[in-house]
Amino acid sequence: MDSKVEPQQTGSSAALRTVKFLDRSTPPHMFTLVVAASTAALSTNLFLPSLPSMATYFKTDYSVIQLAVSLYLVAQAVLQLGIGPASDRFGRRPVMIFGFTVFLISTIAALWAPNVQVLLACRLLQAFAASGIVLARAIVRDTAEPADAAAKLGYVMMCMTVAPMIGPMIGGFLDEIYGWQASFYMMAVFGAVAIFIAYKDLGETNLYKSPSMLAQMKSYPEVIKSRRFWGYSLTAACSSGAFFAFIGGGPFVSTEILGMSPTQYGIYFGTVSLGYAAGNFLSARFTRKVGINNMMQLGNCVGLLSMVICISLFLAGYNHPLSLFAPMMLLGVGSGLTQPNAATGMVSVRPRLAGSASGLGGSIQVAGGATFAVLAGLLISEKTGVYPLLIVMGGALVMAMLATAYVIRVAKQAGDI
Repeated sequence: MDSKVEPQQTGSSAALRTVKFLDRSTPPHMFTLVVAASTAALSTNLFLPSLPSMATYFKTDYSVIQLAVSLYLVAQAVLQLGIGPASDRFGRRPVMIFGFTVFLISTIAALWAPNVQVLLACRLLQAFAASGIVLARAIVRDTAEPADAAAKLGYVMMCMTVAPMIGPMIGGFLDEIYGWQASFYMMAVFGAVAIFIAYKDLGETNLYKSPSMLAQMKSYPEVIKSRRFWGYSLTAACSSGAFFAFIGGGPFVSTEILGMSPTQYGIYFGTVSLGYAAGNFLSARFTRKVGINNMMQLGNCVGLLSMVICISLFLAGYNHPLSLFAPMMLLGVGSGLTQPNAATGMVSVRPRLAGSASGLGGSIQVAGGATFAVLAGLLISEKTGVYPLLIVMGGALVMAMLATAYVIRVAKQAGDI
């Protein structure tokens, strides 16, 4: 039987101290958390407009170069299994700085990749940027009570959407003028800034470190036994799956089916991130009133509605970029409502294991996203058109709705709602 949510244990006098930027003696500034969480997002989609040109440069098929997205997500999923426990054992600060350092080195190495195999290997190592989002969630949970954590994380995620919102726009522009390498130069600069800010501003927020890494890894069964944890994690995985399927298949649909240029794709993609930012804002404003679980289900419904609208427009013969990207903006709103609440739920079930829960939950989330991204990449072609992509995304959202319904059912059984 799933026990009730544990009370905050680290809820910290740190949360009550004045926050000063670039001062490790105070809790980390919101800007630091935004930069940390944005690093992984930026490295996921900054170079998306360059995928077709990268396939040409490395003389390979699009399905191979698309692995630069899906393998990156798979590596993130695996790494998060260790990042969370490592931060519970050694602290949030050293683990985050180490992750960003590996990200920076691998980004620089990718610029001189002699073939696609080396490039993909570098992309695997770039996944260490996942330490940013994993530890941002844990740090928020270290320094805030559950009710405030969802709102604070919503604001963090709302602000961090600036990077993925403008990333494809800038990436498309850089690709047309300087080539695909320019996006990786920009990632390297961003990584260096992230290391500097984390070093100067991030003090240690984990006040109860575990005695050993092995002991912390042994905490996974306790997290896994929580039915709520699985409900929140699967909701996050399937909701992210719809978004990552679009990241994986969207560039092909845009360039090969709708005839868009890399710059056009980047500009239109900004509408998706704008919707996500709006959803995060609404989540931050109304979660306290509506509740975490209800807000997740509302986001799932909004996302599924966007798929219905998109499919209807294409069936009606409106083969225009807006037929794809206008509904995707609504998908972004739904994802923005769902993601911060699912993330808060997964780390609040066992607060003293917040790092492990964040790492394991994040791993499940990214693995789900990678699965749907690969599936979308395999199914779409010029002959099939946009429909396989939209069907995969719609299926992911239906699964997210079922996972959230399960969470609500478990909560009712426990007498929490």
